Amino acid sequence: MNTALAYGYLKLQALVLLVFGRQTAALDKFTQMLLVRPGDRYALASRAHVLAQLGDKHGAIGALRELVARFPDTAAAWFNLAYMLEDLGGHADAEPAFRRALEIEPKMDRAWYGLALLLIRDRRFEEAVQALKKNTELQPMSPFGWYQLARVHVDRQDPDEAVKVIRHLKRFEPKVAAQLERETGLSAAQSS
Repeated sequence: MNTALAYGYLKLQALVLLVFGRQTAALDKFTQMLLVRPGDRYALASRAHVLAQLGDKHGAIGALRELVARFPDTAAAWFNLAYMLEDLGGHADAEPAFRRALEIEPKMDRAWYGLALLLIRDRRFEEAVQALKKNTELQPMSPFGWYQLARVHVDRQDPDEAVKVIRHLKRFEPKVAAQLERETGLSAAQSS
């Protein structure tokens, strides 16, 4: 069997196995695909994804590190690496990975959000505000970035800015706005 056919057959098997929830068997097929085509982007990414699904975070990080080493201009791979690193508490390593994803794809809203969460955790509020502003520009109707932005303004002792965000949220996410009012003690009815 030629390599293209062998690769295609293994890929088909892996996909069918995933459909039936057999991640461990699919992982074996992705590993076999890498024997047929060493360093294959699809097989590396799929392998990392399945390892993460199986709870092998360290294995997923290893696979993602190999992926970004071989394909350093793949924003999604950098984002996934950052996400996994952050999930394991590797904030120092996660930040440069988020930033690399954003260098490649500046409009990746989820990378701006992930970076903002790291910056908030490090109490780097000014930088977090900038990252959240980028996130909310890219995803104006998603309440997550707006919620975090209001919380950061409260942490920065800037209640007027937090009230502006709450007012904005009231227009399209009144439940989130109400939650912020309860949590912060601020009200959209307050004057700025």
